[in-house]
Order: sequence, then C-alpha cells, then structure tokens
Amino acid sequence: MQASKRILAVLALGALSGAALAADDEVVVYSARIDELIKPVFDAYTAETGVKVKFITDKEAPLLARLKAEGKNTPADLLITVDAGNLWQAEQEGVLRPLDSATIKANIPPQYRSAGGAWNGLSLRARTIFYSTERVKPEELSTYEALADENWEGRLCLRTSKKVYNQSLTATLIEAHGEKKAEQIVKGWVNNLATDVFADDTALLQAIDAGQCDVGIANTYYYGRLHKQNPGLKVKPFWPNQGDRGVHVNLSGAGVTKYAPHPQAAQRLLEWMTGEKAQRLLADLNQEYPANPQVAPSAEVAAWGSFKADSVPVEVAGKRQAEAIRLMDRAGWN
Repeated sequence: MQASKRILAVLALGALSGAALAADDEVVVYSARIDELIKPVFDAYTAETGVKVKFITDKEAPLLARLKAEGKNTPADLLITVDAGNLWQAEQEGVLRPLDSATIKANIPPQYRSAGGAWNGLSLRARTIFYSTERVKPEELSTYEALADENWEGRLCLRTSKKVYNQSLTATLIEAHGEKKAEQIVKGWVNNLATDVFADDTALLQAIDAGQCDVGIANTYYYGRLHKQNPGLKVKPFWPNQGDRGVHVNLSGAGVTKYAPHPQAAQRLLEWMTGEKAQRLLADLNQEYPANPQVAPSAEVAAWGSFKADSVPVEVAGKRQAEAIRLMDRAGWN
C-alpha cells in the first residue's frame, strides 16, 4: 500500500513538472499591433528559444475590455499596445503586474517605462511637424506652439482629436505650459486649419503633398510608409522645439498581465524584446526608432536626421489624458 502511494506521488510530481515545462514553452500575447509588424519578431524568438508565441490581434480598447472581463481566467501573458496613454490606462485598470527587471532597466531609459514597473516601451515614434517642400522653407518653422501664429492661418492640417496620438501630444503641452496656455495654443491650431480634420496621418500627409495645406503634425512611421511607396513625395519632416523641450516622442510598448498563466516566460519574452536583435526587427518593420538607445535606427529612418527628444516621461500622456480630451473639446478640435 505504501509503495503504491509512493508511486502515485512520483507520478503526480512528474505530471506537475511536465506542466511547468509546458508552461515555459508557450506565451500568449494580446497585441494591438497588426500581424505583419509583430509576427516576425515572435518567429525570431521561437527560432532562438524554442518557446511558442500565440497571439491575438485587436484594437486597444477591445483588448483592454477583454482582459478586464476575463480576470483570473485570462489566457493572456503579455499585452502589447501603442501609445503610453493606452499603457497607462491598462496599468490603472489593474490588468498589468509590476516587474523589477534589471534587463529592462538596462535597455530602456526611464522616461520610456512606467514608474511602477508595469510596462515599458519597445519602439518609438516622433509626432513631429511635416511641411510642403514646395511652399514652405524650413527656416519658417520653429515649434509646435508657433503653428498657432497668424501666419499659418488656412495652412495647417490636423488629424482628429479622437486619436490617442493627438491626446498625448496635447497632454504634454499641458505638462509644459499649464492648461490655460495649452488651450490658447490648441485654439490657435484650430483657427489655422486649412480643411476639416483627417481620420488618419496618411491622408494628412497626402493632403500636404497635394497642396490642400502646407504643414501638419503626424507620426514619423506614417511618413516612412508613404515615402517608401512614393519616393517623390513633396513632404519632409521638421524637428520642432530643438531650442527648448524637444520633439514629442511616444511609443509602442508592453506589460505582463496581472493574471498571466506563464508570468516568467512572459517576462523573458519581454526582456528579449528590449535587446538588440528584437529592437532592430521592431524598428525596421514599421520604420520606427528603437526604444533601446544602444540600437541605431535603420538607414532609411536615420536619413531623416537626428533630433533632441522631449525628456518628459511618456506616462504623462496617460496621467493628463482626461484633461487633454476636455481641453481639445473646448477648443473645437473635432
């Protein structure tokens, strides 16, 4: 009888060990990045480590709602999404767990990480000024704030205020200037619009090229995609605020979920994604900047020129998001 119990105990221990090994061989990711921008990274990780990465892609809001609804029953180990505002919201909603990773701290600067350790950046994008090379001279440009001046009346294009990218930009204006001054700037932008706001950055850049407006604000990777399709694009980036706070930079990033079934495996994947190989892949696939400053951008992105980035922690975009939305609404930015 005792021998039988010992055999059962050994078998049970073996089953548990097998389950633990199986857990280490798989990571489940909820990703707001489209498949072609993230699958090559996961494939490279699997090839290097043997760990399988299963992923589900969707928009940011549905993924967050899904994590909240699933709670302790979620299959997701890692959440990947765009914009620090979305990552901050996920942290506030309690769906991410804090990490204390020496690897992540060594690879990713503090302004691109959650102060609480719940998430970190993976790739960067500058939301900068773009101008018509036919109708604007670079020396006419200076700062985001100056786009509110009267000389840009009827010449400015903007994307809708409903997109988190513009909410984050406005949040940093509030952080830099205070609410009253920031509202004056945003009202100036709205007064200077040449046309209705655009649904996406690509349409905005095409409008500048077509002559509908002379300047606009967009993310650099949209420009990279469009320029690749149309090398003759008559639009170029300008790096504003180089004499003061620098260019507004935001990110795509990730965090381990609070109820991750495979938390250690998820952390190892996240740490790997901050290293050189993954950083090159992430940046090159979408023409973004590596979040790891030790990794250089692609030759194509580097050709746009270097710039000083705003050093304000990107989580400010989340902390001031509600203020920014209210301000944009008051200013008439649709």
